[in-house]
Amino acid sequence: MPRAHAGRPLPPFKRPRVAEMLRDIVARNRAGAAVAVPSVCSAQPDVLRASMLRAEALDRPLVIEATSNQVNQDGGYTGMTPADFAGFVWGMADDLGVDRARLVLGGDHLGPQAWRKLPAEVAMDKARTLVADYARAGFAKIHLDCSEGCAGEAAQLPDAVTAQRSAELARVCEEAMPPEGLLYVIGTEVPPPGGARIDEAGDIPATTPAAAAATLAAHQGAFEAAGLAEIIPRVAGLVVQPGVEFSPMQVHHLPMDRDPGLREVAMSWPGLCLEAHSTDYQHPAAYPRLAALGFAFQKVGPALTFAYREALYALDAALVIAGRAVGLIEVMEEVMQADPGYWQGHYAEGDRIARHAGLADRIRYYWPAPKAQAAVAELRARVSEAPLPDPLLWQVFAPAVLDRAEALSGPQVQRLIDAQIQIALDPYFFGDQGGSDD
Repeated sequence: MPRAHAGRPLPPFKRPRVAEMLRDIVARNRAGAAVAVPSVCSAQPDVLRASMLRAEALDRPLVIEATSNQVNQDGGYTGMTPADFAGFVWGMADDLGVDRARLVLGGDHLGPQAWRKLPAEVAMDKARTLVADYARAGFAKIHLDCSEGCAGEAAQLPDAVTAQRSAELARVCEEAMPPEGLLYVIGTEVPPPGGARIDEAGDIPATTPAAAAATLAAHQGAFEAAGLAEIIPRVAGLVVQPGVEFSPMQVHHLPMDRDPGLREVAMSWPGLCLEAHSTDYQHPAAYPRLAALGFAFQKVGPALTFAYREALYALDAALVIAGRAVGLIEVMEEVMQADPGYWQGHYAEGDRIARHAGLADRIRYYWPAPKAQAAVAELRARVSEAPLPDPLLWQVFAPAVLDRAEALSGPQVQRLIDAQIQIALDPYFFGDQGGSDD
């Protein structure tokens, strides 16, 4: 995982341009066009690299998001503060020749979650620092989420408490940075990813219009009570569950013929669209359908780190055939067993398949480990020393990945990794210029 991008000055924020770009996408969606912007929630360098390059090649906007667990004032699990992460992203964009103006930095699930084992007021103090740091670092899309309880509280809080705490954090954001381009997202998918129930048809129940309306009403009341009514037109997204989810071994696909009626709720607020989380692994047709249902913001994360792992394991398998094996899979098994905290509670103790190939992709937390980093570096070196011939690559990569890699530039190993990730991201870039009516 990247650390601070030392020596890189932070860029001009360009917030009015960023806000204009996102507002245009929202406005077109609200007008009935099936348009949306992909939001990549990851700090994995190869994922960010491949995503930026694809957005640049297609001349499309891209949101890059960090969560409060990944990036916070204490470093999060990436070791980066919000300013570090911003500098890392902008530095990578410059190195790759990607136009900074097409990139939007977002903060995801910003609230007290990272400190929810502490008393509420202590956790909220930490959250106030968190959102101020995100705002000052140039994050233009701020998801306020105070839905999870802290020490001694219920696991999920009622709308009134969630909204009141979100209003507190919104005030901090407004005070931390001039608000002319700061956009907000409110709401959350309840229950959290991986815990959704299944209805009698085997589908994930969507948020009801009544529940979505109640969330909006609670936030409107809280913002008005806090003297923040003027930010309501800058609340650009409402997170709701459209009926998509994935578990370690199963994807719950969007019921394509269902309309949960949530777009009409969003239309009751000025400038508001819907935001979908856990959209990973859906069929390509799901993304324009989500856009037609009002979801102009579409989040993806584990599917892209899953693709990164696929590429590395495919290269490792090719090296086995070539007699130059690195043993990456066994290294990763050793690393995960030595520090099981990131996968225990998600997978059964003896489920080796889930650890290495589960859709939740808990393995993504282990790539920064020194042994994992050394094994990946050795794999890259061995491929670079003697590039793999096509007949060998045909054994381990899909034709679409090989075709994409052929069209990219750079060393073979990097092209293959980039291609695998980009193929996973491509369905989010449907239509023309972020979507179209057809």
